[in-house]
Amino acid sequence: MFFDILTLFPEMFAGPFSESILKRAREKDLIDIKTVNIRDFAEDKHHTTDEPPYGGGAGMVMKAEPIFKAWQNTQDKRGQKSKTILMSPQGEELTQDLVKDLSQEQGLTIICGRYEGVDERVRETIIDREISIGDYVLTGGELPAMVLVDSISRLLSGVLGDENSSKKDSFYNGLLEHPHYTRPREFNGLKVPDVLLSGNHQLIERWRKKESLKRTLLRRKDLLEDKKLSDLEKELLKEIKLELKGEVDGKN
Repeated sequence: MFFDILTLFPEMFAGPFSESILKRAREKDLIDIKTVNIRDFAEDKHHTTDEPPYGGGAGMVMKAEPIFKAWQNTQDKRGQKSKTILMSPQGEELTQDLVKDLSQEQGLTIICGRYEGVDERVRETIIDREISIGDYVLTGGELPAMVLVDSISRLLSGVLGDENSSKKDSFYNGLLEHPHYTRPREFNGLKVPDVLLSGNHQLIERWRKKESLKRTLLRRKDLLEDKKLSDLEKELLKEIKLELKGEVDGKN
């Protein structure tokens, strides 16, 4: 899968995309990431990419022409029109379901907004989707673009060492992930749960499912509201609620 990222600050991407899993994925040609400097497509001698907004007001607005030319050049080089994403606080929230959806694309063009945003005509002509990584404001769309590329890449075949790793991540199946333990068996007086040392894989999977449900209930109850639970999950959830009720009653 390819990612073409249009930005005013391409140097920001060098570190995150040159380490760890994404580095290996690029070396294996599993993903192709190219950054495009929007400023290179500004035709005046100062390479101007932003102007004050019509009608007055604070801040600057990214000009339409350099963005459109950078976008058109990218599409021409790929020889195809890829879905174009604008990273924007006004966009739909990035969720695991959206990540799964976008991972089915052959490639994405990602535009990083800056300042007060982009000229509205960019939205009207070339943007397919606007995406936000949360209800807070950042300096620009570069960090959100990194988050988007990372979250999509780990779902692609061959990117992770274990093909099942991504399917066990929090949110992949609508639940938070269960706790993890490794050696030593005891640390600071805290022991690894006996079931994980039992060798009984059926009991281990049941424990993990139950802990996943419990953690979701306690930390992100909202995730359970729309989730269709299996019969086992319903049974485990009942157990959890009874256990939690018992803990509360025991303290009273």
